This record gives sequence, C-alpha cells and structure tokens, in this order.
Amino acid sequence: MHLQSTKTLVNGVEMPRFGLGVYKMTEREETLQAIDTALKFGYRAIDTASLYGNEAEVGEAIRYSGIPREDIFVTTKVWNNDQGYDATLRAFEVSLKNLNMDYLDLYLTHWAVPETFEETYRAIERLYDEKLIRATGVSNHHEHHLEKILAKANTVPMVNQVELHPYLQQQPLSAFCREHQIAVTAWSPLGRGGVLHDPTIVELGQDIGKTAAQVVLRWHLQNDTLIIPKSVTPSRIKENAQIFDFVLTEAQMAKMATLNRDQRFGQHPDHFKFDF
Repeated sequence: MHLQSTKTLVNGVEMPRFGLGVYKMTEREETLQAIDTALKFGYRAIDTASLYGNEAEVGEAIRYSGIPREDIFVTTKVWNNDQGYDATLRAFEVSLKNLNMDYLDLYLTHWAVPETFEETYRAIERLYDEKLIRATGVSNHHEHHLEKILAKANTVPMVNQVELHPYLQQQPLSAFCREHQIAVTAWSPLGRGGVLHDPTIVELGQDIGKTAAQVVLRWHLQNDTLIIPKSVTPSRIKENAQIFDFVLTEAQMAKMATLNRDQRFGQHPDHFKFDF
C-alpha cells in the first residue's frame, strides 16, 4: 500500500483509502493552505460536508492545485435539515455550486434522521442514476438503518462513514458492511485525539519508532478501513500520511483489538441531537 492506494467500491469506482477531512476548518486561508499542503504531499481525497461551511474553499483549493479534477476524490454530505427527497436534490445543487464542480465522487446522508433518511437515500440514488455522483453512500448509519435502505434500494450504499477508532471498533457494523460490500470510512479515526495517550498504543509506537497517531492510522488501513484524518497543521498533515513504510504484526494487531471500550467521542446515531 501507498498514499494513493485505493479500494474498489462495489460498482468498480476506485476510492482512495487515505484522505483529508476538513471538519471545523472555518478559516478561509487556513483551509486553503491545509488542502494545498495535503494535495502537494500526495493526498488524493478530500472529505467535506455542507455543514462544514467550506465547500467553496475545497473547490478553490482543488482548482488552484493544477491536479486534474478526475484525479481527486471529493466527498460531501447533505445536512439533517436538508433531508428528504426533494430537499436533498436541492441541497446537492447548492453543494455542487459551492464546490464549482460538474459532479461529485461521493455524496452521503450525514446522519440517519428517522423521518427522512430513507427518502434522502432515494434522492442520492437518483443523483447516481443521473451520473451526477460516481458513488452513493451514507454516514452514521447502523445496521438497522442500512437494513431499511437495503430493503428498498436499487443501488446499495457503497460507503458508510462512521465514528471508528481503537476505543470504538464497531466490529459488528463493520462485519455487516463487509457482508453487503459496503466500504467503511472512519471519521475521527484518532478518536478526536482521545486514544493517543493510551499506554498500549504509545508503547507500540515506541517499539516501532512511530507516533501513536501513525500506529492508529496504520491499524485502520490493515483492518480495511478508509481514513480521513483532519489537520490544518502542515507538519501533522505530512506525518499522518507517513504510515506506508511499516506494517503492524499479527501480535500488534491483536493488542490493538483488545482496546475496544465502545466509547464514543461523538454522538450516537440513534440518539443524536444538534442545536445549530
């Protein structure tokens, strides 16, 4: 594996296994610099969302990079108060305009709003049928959400982006996704930094000569999880990607597997509440 390695989605589209998340990047120049640093270093995937308020900066940075649009995998998401069939189609048009692009590589339902997530995904299917997106997907969906979608969908979700890190390993959900050929992306793959002082992870890093963050990110890749670590710091953006010159042994992977606590640093998909 290398920085531009891809996972083949169920429809044959190649999705980078490693990308840059841009959550909470709200300062324009900082956002542009972070994306520019990542792309120059070799990142080829950017993950944003309408909620983040930086789709315009993502599009601008990609155009400025000089890298062909088709070489960069762009993901965005429909926010909760824009869900439902017609509303999702309208929200997509706004995102596409903000990004100043002709198509998106992946469009996700951000959270499974109980009353609307099925209709939201139906709209995403239509966007796929119309070739406005290259792949369909969801975010923060548990097995029971996916089962409802699978019961009606003509096109199975190709990606499910969820909170996943050593303290929340989501093994049953990951197994369900594997069974249905749904790729899993970890948002907050470092547990918002909450796992980086874990003694087991720190010790593994010392043994290997890598940082705790690099150990965790490598663990994700070896578990076939796609990752989108977020940083605005150029040195950290580069450091996060320097995980292709070592491999965790089976014994080291087994140690990592013992760390699960079912501990979330974000909200629970069945009990989420946002006041903004």
